[in-house]
Amino acid sequence: MKWLKNLLARLYAAYALILFICTMLIMLLPMWLVSLLPSPRNIRYFMALGRGWMHVYMPLIFCPVRRKGLEYFKSGEPYIIVCNHNSMVDIPATTYAIPAGSKSLAKKEMAKIPIWGIMYKVGSVLVDRHDPESRRQSVLEMKEVLREGVHMLLYPEGTRNKTDDPLKSFYDGAFNLAVETGKPILPAVIFNTRKILPPGKIFYALPHTIDVHFLAPIRTEGLSPEDVESLKERVYKTMWEHIERNW
Repeated sequence: MKWLKNLLARLYAAYALILFICTMLIMLLPMWLVSLLPSPRNIRYFMALGRGWMHVYMPLIFCPVRRKGLEYFKSGEPYIIVCNHNSMVDIPATTYAIPAGSKSLAKKEMAKIPIWGIMYKVGSVLVDRHDPESRRQSVLEMKEVLREGVHMLLYPEGTRNKTDDPLKSFYDGAFNLAVETGKPILPAVIFNTRKILPPGKIFYALPHTIDVHFLAPIRTEGLSPEDVESLKERVYKTMWEHIERNW
């Protein structure tokens, strides 16, 4: 019956893609209009529309998102949210789950995608990872995002984790940002998105419930650059142990 599962997975992938495109076209005009507002209202309204979109879209594709740990978000306090990364489904899942305005770090090339690129320009800090000046500018932009009271969502693994381990090793960027700004890190763990889009399979998807767990914030006031490595190890250990307990 493997052939039947493959067929159904491809039919489901087509259904999810068509529904995504249709709902995106509906949302495009209002999201573009709010993007014209001054910062930070533009990103707050933009992400509010995005959350509303995903609150409709995710149940329609039979991938409901369950959230845990929302009590850790304190009103008016921006966090550096660090999250594991297993699948492209992580993006709609976090859009659904984060209860306030946020920006993520994205490759500059994403802004060149027709239609979809408009959303990346508003909802992300764009960076050319091969350009030192672009990387420096992206850090300044992320600091400005936090100063405006908007969360920064970062994937410290850098790329999707296709290994059998709960996490890949972390890069320093999110932790340097936390130390330099004194903003708290809020670890987040996403479960089951790899089951929806299994690695190594093309145009193949399966519906599954997604769980997003927000963990207790880690304060960073008073830390120095010498503390970056220990901070990174602490967050890594916290997330690894949480995944192992709940996997």
